[in-house]
Amino acid sequence: MLALGLLLLEGVHLLARNRWAQYEREMQDPINDPADADVDAEFIFSRLRYRSFRDRGFGMQRWGVDANKGERQFFIAVRRLSLINIKSIEQIVDVDSDDMYDFPFMYAVAAGHWTLSDSQAERLGKYFERGGFLVVDDLHNEGEWEDFMTGVKQAMPGKEWEELPDTDPTFSAVHSLDRSTQISGYNIVYGRAEERNGYTPYWRAVRDNKGRIVVAAWMNQDLGDAWEFADDPVYPEYLASLAFRFGVNYITYTLTH
Repeated sequence: MLALGLLLLEGVHLLARNRWAQYEREMQDPINDPADADVDAEFIFSRLRYRSFRDRGFGMQRWGVDANKGERQFFIAVRRLSLINIKSIEQIVDVDSDDMYDFPFMYAVAAGHWTLSDSQAERLGKYFERGGFLVVDDLHNEGEWEDFMTGVKQAMPGKEWEELPDTDPTFSAVHSLDRSTQISGYNIVYGRAEERNGYTPYWRAVRDNKGRIVVAAWMNQDLGDAWEFADDPVYPEYLASLAFRFGVNYITYTLTH
């Protein structure tokens, strides 16, 4: 009985070890929390947990692509490339929770496959009205873009998107960056720069009535893969470095606009 009790306690310890253990089965690449996971910071990076028509039962869900190794490695780079005091673990924000109002920056992956209920779209719309910012990664081809924008227009009826010009501050907030390079996913190591027939890189956005970007999209690109595989010797270092710097610029934009 004592041995069984110790095993049960150990099991509880393992389950409780990571902040987001309850979601790890939905993540593509979960890793253990760092030693400073409980240390507070001025900036918290949040990831949106949404629903998708491609989700099937147990296992990885679309919202969990690249999670959570991708952002954990990005946080290390943020500390090296900027003065942003960023928390070492992410905050997962569910699309059905009002908790999103507590986190002015959200990141979503593969949202070209999302589906929003009326209540979820209404909550997102209020989030944007209150100054929230959503950046979306791993969108490929115009079909996915249309599905993504269907959700955006549910949340913000009548809003249209734009392609950001070279002069936009997202390209120079901290690092001066060349927007012409396609930041490819891991498929680049197999000789394919594009993914799901998305051949041309775009940097798109939706603005609020005051001209502030509230939705940003890294289109036909996969910065999350670049973050996730930055420690893989076969993934191109220059793409990982560029992806880190773009991420820093976008966070800085939200902190200064």
